[in-house]
Amino acid sequence: MGRLIAIDFGKKRCGLAATDSLKIVANALATVETPKLEGFLRDYFSREEVEMVVVGLPRNLDGEASDSQRYLLPALGRLRKAFPGMRFEMYDERFTSVLAHRAMLDGGASRSERRRKDPIDRMSACIILNDFLQSRAWQDLHATDPN
Repeated sequence: MGRLIAIDFGKKRCGLAATDSLKIVANALATVETPKLEGFLRDYFSREEVEMVVVGLPRNLDGEASDSQRYLLPALGRLRKAFPGMRFEMYDERFTSVLAHRAMLDGGASRSERRRKDPIDRMSACIILNDFLQSRAWQDLHATDPN
């Protein structure tokens, strides 16, 4: 069993996060220009065992598909074709950018650091992956609970 990776997909760049080998916590991995994402993943997959890629699913506040999905879905299709043995899961990413910005503010990041998009993209990917881990852990716990 390998790591999990999360992608906070964007039209220009993608934030990436990865779990530790025990899949306990997510850590920021990189920010990659979107056209270079496939090459980055190919290189990463050659070095690390990856079990699954969690892709942030952009939705509006009402839960409907956001406009960003029109860029994400074709790109995800290309990744699935490029990596046919890899499992890709979509996971709701609502509020991750807001939470990432807030975490930077709470962490004492300077105004210039908060204006840079790269750290926010990476942190958003961490939030997506940590939320996914918590959700999956909760589901697994309740699936084995006879009550």
